[in-house]
Amino acid sequence: MTLTPLPDMLVTKLVSDALAEDWGRMGDVTSQAVIPSGAQAEAVIRAREAGVVAGLDFAAHAFAASDRNLVMTRHFEDGARIAPGDDIATIAGPAQALLAGERVALNFLGHLSGVASQTAKLVDLIAHTQAQICDTRKTTPGLRAAEKFAVRAGGGANHRFGLDDAILIKDNHIAVAGGVTQALRAAQQAAGHMLSIEIEVDTLEQLDEALAANAKIVLLDNMSPETLAEAVARAAGKAFTEASGRVSAETVVAIAESGVDYISVGGITHSAPVLDFGLDIDIR
Repeated sequence: MTLTPLPDMLVTKLVSDALAEDWGRMGDVTSQAVIPSGAQAEAVIRAREAGVVAGLDFAAHAFAASDRNLVMTRHFEDGARIAPGDDIATIAGPAQALLAGERVALNFLGHLSGVASQTAKLVDLIAHTQAQICDTRKTTPGLRAAEKFAVRAGGGANHRFGLDDAILIKDNHIAVAGGVTQALRAAQQAAGHMLSIEIEVDTLEQLDEALAANAKIVLLDNMSPETLAEAVARAAGKAFTEASGRVSAETVVAIAESGVDYISVGGITHSAPVLDFGLDIDIR
């Protein structure tokens, strides 16, 4: 799978906002006070644990925004598997600027690599099945596009990016609309031919009703692996199936082996631990 990078404009904005937050009104007063303005340095970003790297564009932008004379040379690309001790990138140039951009660069790199690594862990566990790991909208406010990029770097797939790019009828929609059939019929009448419609069901009875109303994608919420397998059998040839709810490294294999097409996991974005990187600097 080719990993398409995020638009440069989006990366630049997120990095600029993060630098503005970190620098405040005066910039890095510590480096300005203790490092001569003309000092040059070279630093290496080094992995401290194994995982999948993601966010190198963000790191590069953080250093370039600190000083255009800072040059970051990548030794890996986003989506690569890395091991403890691997040198991920080398940065060379003005020392003050290098240190001013360090934390923002490592914050993006650590967080996005954590998302990619958490995703890859689940992808690896279910590689023997047809199921695909997907993200959700349970993302850090302002970082959705970046976190969804990291999911792709880890071998996962993206669910909808927002409320406007697909119709997903959930339990509360069904309750207000008056039932599964009513909600589906209303969505089918409102949607154009380019807008996908998915409906969440909690029981096999709701699934049967959704299939009878010509549902093409069904979200099977919080079902046991045994119930999921029965749901997959009923939906075969009629609709794609997606499982969600209580998905973890301990449960994902049984869920995938039920035969579902997709497994959506909020934890790969909202609860992914940071992948640990360090920046080691040598004064030249």
